[in-house]
Amino acid sequence: MTHAYINPRYQTTKETSAFIPSDEEQFETYEAGHIVDLLMNSDHHNPLFRAPVGEDAQHILDIGTGAGHWAIDVADRFPRTLVRGVDIFPPPVNWTPPNCILEVDDVLQEWTWSQPFDLIHLRIMEASFTPEELDRLYQQCYQKIRPGGWIEQVELTIDLFCDDDSLPKDSAASRWGEINRKAAEKCGRPCDLFATLEKRIQEAGFVDIHVQDQKWPIGPWPRDKLLKEAGLVNLQHWLLGVEGYSMFHLTNYGDPVPWTRAEVIVHNAKLRSELKNPHYHIYNKSKRVWAQKPSDDSQNLSNTARRADQS
Repeated sequence: MTHAYINPRYQTTKETSAFIPSDEEQFETYEAGHIVDLLMNSDHHNPLFRAPVGEDAQHILDIGTGAGHWAIDVADRFPRTLVRGVDIFPPPVNWTPPNCILEVDDVLQEWTWSQPFDLIHLRIMEASFTPEELDRLYQQCYQKIRPGGWIEQVELTIDLFCDDDSLPKDSAASRWGEINRKAAEKCGRPCDLFATLEKRIQEAGFVDIHVQDQKWPIGPWPRDKLLKEAGLVNLQHWLLGVEGYSMFHLTNYGDPVPWTRAEVIVHNAKLRSELKNPHYHIYNKSKRVWAQKPSDDSQNLSNTARRADQS
């Protein structure tokens, strides 16, 4: 797989291009997001995933592993399970647990793994695939998960929210989601996965669908101690990540015409300033969906999504 750098943090391969960079700053963004996810689920006995997969699991796959944080943590927690993390670019990892393998591969190509997986995990795939590619990806997941195995995915909104009107309507934060959504649609990889996640997983054939909704605060504004800590880390997640998530889209597919690099930098500086303003009570939404591949004797499992809203 041949790699080249574009614009200038982004990489492309012969087969595909990535709208998210693959460099140290982006890997720090992944780490911050991983920590927020752990903090927001720290009340659960296993904050890494909700699917009822135990220590007897043999094979787990992490698609879009990024810097490999989730795969490494799962391998540490389940030392008898072989955990594979896969991405189109190599993670900056010098050491992994002996039961963790980080691989460079394109999951849109034919899968070469022969063993069935007990769990396939995905996180923050928004705007990474065309609708047709997503359908193919979920079908590949379904085929490679053992009967009775699970799929689990976590997605975040690109929109930023505020419940108490402390954020001005004309702010950069208020317009962030719409600006990037239009660019992603022009790119052909729309930002609709958060809204369609349960439907796509169900249409792939999975059943017993569970949904967990959360609000992830951005900044230390919550009064709750845990949410305040999560908000501080999520603030860093956003401060580090805004350029990586927007530069490619806006300079290539900005509406109505592509933006200049300078315009993106100025806009993102305004956004960062607003995110750091303690008077703006900003958050983004998180959705976690986990569902099961029917086993031979479980065809009667409910296909209705079970939702557990959390604020």
